[in-house]
Amino acid sequence: MTSPLPDEMTEDIIPLEASLAEDMAAIFKTLGDPNRLRIVSLLAKHELCVDDVASLLDMTPSAVSHQLRTLRQMRLVSSRKEGRQVFYKLQDEHVMDLYLTAMKHAGCD
Repeated sequence: MTSPLPDEMTEDIIPLEASLAEDMAAIFKTLGDPNRLRIVSLLAKHELCVDDVASLLDMTPSAVSHQLRTLRQMRLVSSRKEGRQVFYKLQDEHVMDLYLTAMKHAGCD
């Protein structure tokens, strides 16, 4: 089957590989949960422990821990232990960029 696009255009068009598309979709799916986005919004500004996040979002520590575990498994947040407390922050600037871009796209500057 021939492409309806001119040859000079198809030279630069390379489809996304299926496995990469699946990995990317998993990130967007993870961020598609409103509670996870609310957690990300807090971690975009501060490193926080589970109890702080739970208090700020009026959620149970158990529910927050569950959501943070999912975010950590997707490498969207990282953690560090200080004594008996575990503090969470965004994994890196890429996660912050995703969050800020989504905020702008939603109309919040």
